[in-house]
Amino acid sequence: MSGRRLPAAVLFDRDGTLVEDVPYNGDPGRVVPLPGVGRALEALRRRGVRTGVVTNQSGIGRGLLTAEEVRAVNARVEQLLGPFDVWAVCPHSPDAGCGCRKPAPGLVLAAARRLGVAPGECVLIGDIGSDMDAAAAAGATGVLVPTPVTRAEEVARALRSAGDLPAAVRAVLGEGVPAGAGDGERR
Repeated sequence: MSGRRLPAAVLFDRDGTLVEDVPYNGDPGRVVPLPGVGRALEALRRRGVRTGVVTNQSGIGRGLLTAEEVRAVNARVEQLLGPFDVWAVCPHSPDAGCGCRKPAPGLVLAAARRLGVAPGECVLIGDIGSDMDAAAAAGATGVLVPTPVTRAEEVARALRSAGDLPAAVRAVLGEGVPAGAGDGERR
């Protein structure tokens, strides 16, 4: 165990980070956790680190999904990966101008507020630049876990990155190479 302090909470993007990215998914039967995610979440929970999900779901604002469909998908995520301490969902379309849609900080701030922790005590793990921008705007720490949809410029500007979610969680827990150092560093 590392002597460094653990974050109060680790927040996750949903699609492409916790589960396979199925665009505008309203079908709980299509929810598939990514490899190693369940074990990584359990490691956080065993150490007393609270977990949450912050997710843009513009399909609601675009009329492609209902809020109930998104709730059903989120319930399936919880069924497969265990309970999360908080969910923060932005239902708005990109042109709505809301303050919650990532890259704005609203989802991170709302999740931290509901957990009763300062945003600076949170880590946000996500797969695209808007996740990292939302973390930075809220004063949280971002860790990028690139996927094939992550743009090269997003990877290049990420302050911290990891090869996969389990590696990101190990770094957050102080086990192994910290995110943002060593081979995975992106500055």
